[in-house]
Amino acid sequence: MMSRLKQKWGITSDLQFWIIMVVFSLAGMSVIFVKRPIFAALGITSETSLWITIPLWVAVVFPSYQVLLLFWGTVFGQFRFFAAFQKKMLRRMRILPREELAA
Repeated sequence: MMSRLKQKWGITSDLQFWIIMVVFSLAGMSVIFVKRPIFAALGITSETSLWITIPLWVAVVFPSYQVLLLFWGTVFGQFRFFAAFQKKMLRRMRILPREELAA
């Protein structure tokens, strides 16, 4: 699995692979710490309807994760990798426009 991901991501170093894994982990854990106070400030509790909670969860967690991924990527010297990773992901989700191919 590690070699397939390294090939897919265009990296050669095992160290860089593990740094990237740590960054993904830290971003995922950090977003929980960001979500809690925001949900508390908005008055979202376990009693709140899922029809309200789920859209707010997406609205809070998705952008927070993107920012935290870039933050931790920068801290660990992998900003270029994560900036390219996010661009690719956001283009697939059609949030960013696809690059036009030169004719």
